[in-house]
Amino acid sequence: MLLMASEIMHVPSTLKKLDGYAGSPALQTVVHQLEHLPWAGCTLWDMIQPSFMFMVGVALPFSLASRLARGQGFRRMFVHALWRSFALAALGIFLRSVGRGMTNFTFEDVLTQIGLGYPFLFVLGFARPRWQWAAAGLILLGYWMAFAVYPEPGPQFDYPAVGVPMHWPEHYEGFASHWNKNSNYAAYADEWFLNLFPRERPFAFNGGGYLTLSFVPSLATMIFGLLAGGLLRSDRAAREKVAMLIAVGAVGVVLGMALDWLGVCPMVKRIWTPSWAIHSSGWAAIALAVSYAVIDWAGWRRWAFPLVVVGMNSIAMYVMVHLWFDFVAGSLKTHLDYIAQYWLQWPLFEIFGQPYAPIVEGGVVLAIFWLISLWMYRRGVFLRI
Repeated sequence: MLLMASEIMHVPSTLKKLDGYAGSPALQTVVHQLEHLPWAGCTLWDMIQPSFMFMVGVALPFSLASRLARGQGFRRMFVHALWRSFALAALGIFLRSVGRGMTNFTFEDVLTQIGLGYPFLFVLGFARPRWQWAAAGLILLGYWMAFAVYPEPGPQFDYPAVGVPMHWPEHYEGFASHWNKNSNYAAYADEWFLNLFPRERPFAFNGGGYLTLSFVPSLATMIFGLLAGGLLRSDRAAREKVAMLIAVGAVGVVLGMALDWLGVCPMVKRIWTPSWAIHSSGWAAIALAVSYAVIDWAGWRRWAFPLVVVGMNSIAMYVMVHLWFDFVAGSLKTHLDYIAQYWLQWPLFEIFGQPYAPIVEGGVVLAIFWLISLWMYRRGVFLRI
């Protein structure tokens, strides 16, 4: 969540404008890792959403155990799961509608994607691990088959009509073309589904290629997290838990890459292909193993406190970043900029020079959001759905 919030620092766009960027492999590597890829592959930034969804699954076994211990029954918990699903989807739509002339009914946002899949995840939380594995496998296989069976676009397909350049370098040929941008099964489904809602203008395509139906394979990502959470709650030794998470995670990373390399299923985050779900879940499992080993097993916890503050109020942080950035940054300039220029002889955010002003501005605002989260944490105020 903290990494997701750091988007307000505009690091990639700022570094690209530096004079030495073109000749600096180090800067180019940083920018590459802090941006979403245009289509296939994986970067650090691409891993934010799957990690977040994976952790939703990890948390569920602990939540269910706590609520069952308080005497809550399945019916009551399921009704709450439905409410949580609706609230997450509604919040995602609300945030995507800010600044628009009318409600923007879109369902590819991380909150709406979690909301759409959460009731199914909740039910699977009561199943045995083998059924959870089976559900994840069937979901990914069925989703892969839906794309594979749907007619491929072909050489005469009018890509510019769906917002994709005709000679875009990310176009696949042959069997893999079933997963091309805005010419696949789920893109066709969105053209029908999203036009069922009132819109400013008819929906024709998503500029980024994102899809509503991605919630189906991303449900598998959450199920993999559910399995990991079940493992952490088990009576196995800490060493065994870490070893199993790393081993299964490594298999996932390699298997996802192999499916892409063999041409069976491209690894594309934007449309959450099954190979991407497997690959990204593998990395998330490895990251969880490392975190568990360091924090729970070794007991090195103090360093993680800033992350705990954000994690305990992740929804609040998400909302602040989307709604308050312009207000807070503008207020700082209005009330403090004249002090900086008078006493320090430079504008408020140009302490490291004008080229770095966006990074400093975003960093200061992010620090303020963290302090608000700390204030909430100290007082036991947690925004929960």
